[in-house]
Amino acid sequence: MDHAQLDTGSEPLAPEVPRRRKGTRKKQKLLFLRNGKSFTGLAILGFFAILAVIGPWIAPYDPSAMSPDVLQPPSGAHWLGTTHVGQDVFSQILVGTRGVMIVGFVAGIGATLLSILVGVSAGFLGGVSDELLSSLSNIFLVIPALPLIIIVAGQLPDAGGLTVALILAATSWAWGARILRAQTLSLRRRDFVEAARANGESTWRIVWFETLPNLTAIMASSFVGTVTFAILMQTTLAFIGVTSISDWNWGTILFWAEQQQALSRGAWWWFVPAGLCIAMLGMALTLINFGIDEFVNPRLRSTGASPRALRRRRISPRIGFTAVVREGAPAAGATTSRPDGATRPGASTAPTGATPSGRGTPTPGGPGTPGSTRDDRDTDGTTARKENAR
Repeated sequence: MDHAQLDTGSEPLAPEVPRRRKGTRKKQKLLFLRNGKSFTGLAILGFFAILAVIGPWIAPYDPSAMSPDVLQPPSGAHWLGTTHVGQDVFSQILVGTRGVMIVGFVAGIGATLLSILVGVSAGFLGGVSDELLSSLSNIFLVIPALPLIIIVAGQLPDAGGLTVALILAATSWAWGARILRAQTLSLRRRDFVEAARANGESTWRIVWFETLPNLTAIMASSFVGTVTFAILMQTTLAFIGVTSISDWNWGTILFWAEQQQALSRGAWWWFVPAGLCIAMLGMALTLINFGIDEFVNPRLRSTGASPRALRRRRISPRIGFTAVVREGAPAAGATTSRPDGATRPGASTAPTGATPSGRGTPTPGGPGTPGSTRDDRDTDGTTARKENAR
């Protein structure tokens, strides 16, 4: 307190707290969509979802109809060319998108629901229930999906995409269940769960309203991973001819292109579009998964923020280092060291004259010189120099 405040009797002013902007909370809510990876992945996924809905309606030709235009390259009449019997490849791509999306999302939803039911129940109930459900997860964990689908498809020649989706959902939930069980075991003894239990909340209410909201990111990541696996598995099974070849999807297009030796004939338009669609959809799901990770992890969240916002806060993300956003105003004259050795405002440094070991710098003349002695450490951790009386 200075003399002016003592004379007037006024109280010292409280330190000014930086006010948040009105749109700060709104920006934090939309942080997932503001992420470039998330937005790009959702845009591509939305494009294929729209094609899956309206694809059969806007297809210019019947995908199975034959025509005299045999192995024609892309043109105005056939945007992606034709097959060896004159079938329009563009129409096959549009119609086949629906089958791929249905298999992927049905398998993803089914596997995610099973993993939530088994994993959260096992982690929260504990005891004998945990042992039984964990054993069930371990059993399904070692069941191979591909041989099972081949056996079922051999017994059911008309097995379509829905059958493949159900088999994939029944054999792909074990990994997600184990992850959710481990995270639930970590959450069940947290303070907010104990407080809800002390207030008399029922077990299922604690599971639905206290535990599951904290597992949203893991469930979303598990869902995206299962959808990616199901799409790749379904196209692979169709490519090797295990599933029905009468149902159009991207794998069926590749199957007929391989059977008719499209590569040796130079008909690149027959297999390249389907391969690009598979790659684009897989990339979209991967970008969404990366966006979920950055949205959940605070360190990755600051790195995935807008580059312009990072530059305003004097943060320079580098490969191999994670930028950490520290809230609050930095102390005056303080600096923070960076991995490259430079410094920036925002953190304190060692006091002048102190060394990393905590000992003071030697005085000119050193020990044994008249008028100086060695440095001794005080109880508070600082150093002081004691001079001898002559």
